[in-house]
Amino acid sequence: MTRSFTPERIAKFELALLAERREAENRLAEHREGMAEVRVARSDANADDEHDPEGPTMTQEWSQRTAVLADAESELAEVLRALDRLADGTYGVCARCGKPIMVARLEARPTATLCIDCARLVR
Repeated sequence: MTRSFTPERIAKFELALLAERREAENRLAEHREGMAEVRVARSDANADDEHDPEGPTMTQEWSQRTAVLADAESELAEVLRALDRLADGTYGVCARCGKPIMVARLEARPTATLCIDCARLVR
């Protein structure tokens, strides 16, 4: 971890990451619940949503919810990896070049794994 990380700054990042984890877990739970509702609706043999001109079909709904669920799972995984890096002392170190990640970047994006220079190269 970089020398500019004081215990106070580390605690600040940990609190921010823990808050992000709670939010991500809540979103994930909501999306899983929505998926369960669509699964039940799709299994209803009487549902003829393919001919409903008023809204999306169950297939469209399932597809959209699946994508949103995958995004939420990915977001939670990023936060958990950041917390692991914080715990093992590698938080704030660029995964590509090994140089410190600027504090301002981590404040803007606490799950960042790359310094700004390496992030530009990856794009």
